[in-house]
Amino acid sequence: MLPNATIRDILRMYRNGEVSEDEAASALEGLRIEVIDGMARIDAGRSVRCGMPEVVLAEGKEPEAFAEIMLAQVKTAGRCVGTRVSAEHLKALRARLPPDVRMEHREAARAVILSTGENPAPRRGVVAILTAGTSDIPVAEEARLIAEEMGCEVRTAYDVGVAGIHRLFSALRDLIPADVFVVAAGREGTLPAIVAGLVDRPVIGVPVSTGYGYMGGGEAALASMLQACSVLAVVNIDAGFTAGAFAAQVAHGGCRE
Repeated sequence: MLPNATIRDILRMYRNGEVSEDEAASALEGLRIEVIDGMARIDAGRSVRCGMPEVVLAEGKEPEAFAEIMLAQVKTAGRCVGTRVSAEHLKALRARLPPDVRMEHREAARAVILSTGENPAPRRGVVAILTAGTSDIPVAEEARLIAEEMGCEVRTAYDVGVAGIHRLFSALRDLIPADVFVVAAGREGTLPAIVAGLVDRPVIGVPVSTGYGYMGGGEAALASMLQACSVLAVVNIDAGFTAGAFAAQVAHGGCRE
């Protein structure tokens, strides 16, 4: 993608021989927007421009509107991911699904994938994902889905939190080759700081809205991770998508393939 280039700039550069036909086509593809009934503007060029898929958040959308947006996206891009889907969203999608579109429901991630073509092409990079408890798995699985959609190999170790810290050490042995670690934890949110003190790779902490009472709903976990004395980055509460996408970018190492 050519930085800060308008369509006019791209055409001028191609005419003057400053960029190849392939470079110009890729840049124009990254600027595509599809408008659906004045309701939504689909960023059809996100994967070209940013290297990550356009993901449709189902939460807060009427099931019928969600289905229309998903089907328009898969028609445009050949592949589409929906997150935080409910049974009603799935029902609306299935009722409208054309015969040439495949649908995969990732129940653990609360997500759905529509596709008309091949799976995402593998790219370099290994992402490790850990959770403190089993209640954190849905957020971790959302992160896993996005990292895999961006071409990464993903390895996981779940339920290795500080209530039984001895579980962590054997799990880490299989994850050490990873390029980046995503660690999801609720309640007091201690696990990401511990992992960051044990590995020599970037760690992304994901506070999860498990936990209750004073500073429940992920607030204590977020505060704990932000105050960590070991070095880690922190995303918002329950932000599995953000953690997975950022981890994939780190795992790719900035390479442009």
